[in-house]
Amino acid sequence: MPLSRSLSMTSLTGVLPAWEEDELPVEDLLLFEVSWEVTNKVGGIYTVIQTKAKITVDEWGDNYYMMGPYFEHNFKTQVESCEPPNPAIRKAMDALIHNGCQVHFGRWLIEGSPYVILFDIGSAAWNLDRWKGDLWDTCNIGLPFHDREANDSEPNCLVGSYADHFHEWQAGPGLILSRSRKIPMATVFTTHATLLGRYLCAGNTDFYNNLDKFNIDKEAGERQIYHRYCLERAAVHCAHVFTTVSQITAVEANHMLHRKPDVVTPNGLNVKKFSAMHEFQNLHSTNKAQIQEFIRGHFYGHLDFNLDKTLIFFIAGRYEFSNKGADIFLESLSRLNYLLRVHRNDVTVVVFFIMPAKTNNFNVESLKGQAVRKQLWDTAHAVKEKFGKKLYDALLKGQIPDLNNILDRDDFTIMKRAIYATQRHSLPPVTTHNMLDDSADPILSNIRRVGLFNSRNDRVKVVFHPEFLSSTSPLLPMDYEDFVRGCNLGVFPSYYEPWGYTPGECTVMGIPSVTTNLSGFGCFMEEHVSDPAAYGIYIVDRRFRSAEESCNQLTQFMFSFCQQSRRQRIIQRNRTERLSDLLDWRYLGRFYIHARHLALSRAFPDKFKMDPMAPLKTEGFRYPRPYSVPPSPSASIHSTPHHSDVEDDDDEPYDEDEEAERDRMNIKSPFVLNAVPEGKKQQPGDQAESEKC
Repeated sequence: MPLSRSLSMTSLTGVLPAWEEDELPVEDLLLFEVSWEVTNKVGGIYTVIQTKAKITVDEWGDNYYMMGPYFEHNFKTQVESCEPPNPAIRKAMDALIHNGCQVHFGRWLIEGSPYVILFDIGSAAWNLDRWKGDLWDTCNIGLPFHDREANDSEPNCLVGSYADHFHEWQAGPGLILSRSRKIPMATVFTTHATLLGRYLCAGNTDFYNNLDKFNIDKEAGERQIYHRYCLERAAVHCAHVFTTVSQITAVEANHMLHRKPDVVTPNGLNVKKFSAMHEFQNLHSTNKAQIQEFIRGHFYGHLDFNLDKTLIFFIAGRYEFSNKGADIFLESLSRLNYLLRVHRNDVTVVVFFIMPAKTNNFNVESLKGQAVRKQLWDTAHAVKEKFGKKLYDALLKGQIPDLNNILDRDDFTIMKRAIYATQRHSLPPVTTHNMLDDSADPILSNIRRVGLFNSRNDRVKVVFHPEFLSSTSPLLPMDYEDFVRGCNLGVFPSYYEPWGYTPGECTVMGIPSVTTNLSGFGCFMEEHVSDPAAYGIYIVDRRFRSAEESCNQLTQFMFSFCQQSRRQRIIQRNRTERLSDLLDWRYLGRFYIHARHLALSRAFPDKFKMDPMAPLKTEGFRYPRPYSVPPSPSASIHSTPHHSDVEDDDDEPYDEDEEAERDRMNIKSPFVLNAVPEGKKQQPGDQAESEKC
């Protein structure tokens, strides 16, 4: 049968059987999750979907399907092709293929192995104008021909189902058209960050103080994203349930999209992936030693500080200078440097900026430093072998060797040459790569402004690594996870961060971190932990304080951290690692479950019933202050790091197992959700859950 250009592939009329409105086969309930980042890594949504797959498959089994775009390379490397087990899915795919849209099916090779349905957008581009017409007729939203990303979002070929979860505005057209055709399905729409919010914050506007003052249509139009904004807003208002990833984004969405989210669905992590049983302290020492080797090479000739008293801080993420808080971080580092020098503190702080930028090659000085370090290591080993052999022979003869004669003239010559090779007439570089636009780079420009040039007098040293970490790098051969484990503190003072995976990853690896109350992660920790700082989560107030006050607060956090003893840091890392259960999808996945239940009860009130009077209980516990930490003088400053004089005493009793057991008792049943709606089919493990409810 020839292809018919008049057939819209978003409409399956005449291809699939008519919907039986009188019968709702609850036992055959299907869940489809739609996102542009299914098997296609673009940003943080990929991490959300990938790590959440296991708990969703455990709940839905073979009735769970993901939908996304088809890219040949991704399909070959991440997906195992197979036939759909459900005849309805097979029939719908055949109909779409028959009408010109290539569809690929398989299992995504991640934990849980969920089914994926991937659409080859290019194969269906011939019908793009027809779909644009359908969208215009439905909601008067026009897509310009030059916006490829918006055009790619249009071919959402959706199978009629009973539960569909859409992520971000790219999945919006499928939701809008499905609702306009009155397909009997429950819909959930999740925004991980509002489209306009990102643009406004990137423009250095005073975003949060002017949320209620923006002319939304005007701002979107000036940035030439009005059509995208319309898609996002239409999807938000068409969905049965609207969710965001954090409380701070919920406030933003209420103003930007004019709908208050029904449920907040925090982002979790696959904690098993990051867990190292009880070896995370050993892993910290091992990986820190590897970072110290890099420091020895990078700062050769100026290595006049004690590495045993050196702390390693870092910031990582997309190169969004203001949004990620790199501006306030650099200013705080300058003030920290001043405090450490004034107080004659013997602690040195080495700070890494891991943010990818445009470069053309490695810095020659950085490569030379690592080469000098390796040469010195080889020289020291050669002398050590010779020294050890002579010492061994002397001891075998029962003699105490004359240490002045155990090394000959050649050995001293070799060592003098090695010392001469470490002489350096320039300061250690602040960047490991050659930047394409050195003079205009925001980080380098601000380093020049605050004067952190890695001089001998500086107690704060800066290393800008404008490239993602890799174990194959000739400079710093470490993967990101190993690097994080070796650091002492992650600093993420973001201004715009709907969630923030970087401090969460630090937490599950037992590394303390700094975040803000403008990040979703920071808001979540403030809500669920009585004293976040005692658990290694320092929360900077960037919402209700001026930039100057926030900068001083961040400086004080870092200075207090530098004053901790080694024992205090070890205890704090133990507490930080215990918070990992709080970020596990096994607990946070319940928010998504609740959102789906709520959508089903709204879409099919006769089949799925929830008590409308029951409050939405998505909290129900707070981690207590650790028993070995004294209470704060005032509850209003609970985010200030505690310096315990008692803990400075090595004889202070500290029972790690006792504290850990108290925390485990608190995390056993942290989230109390409403009862499972009537009509929902019983899933494995639901019996115990329903008994709790």
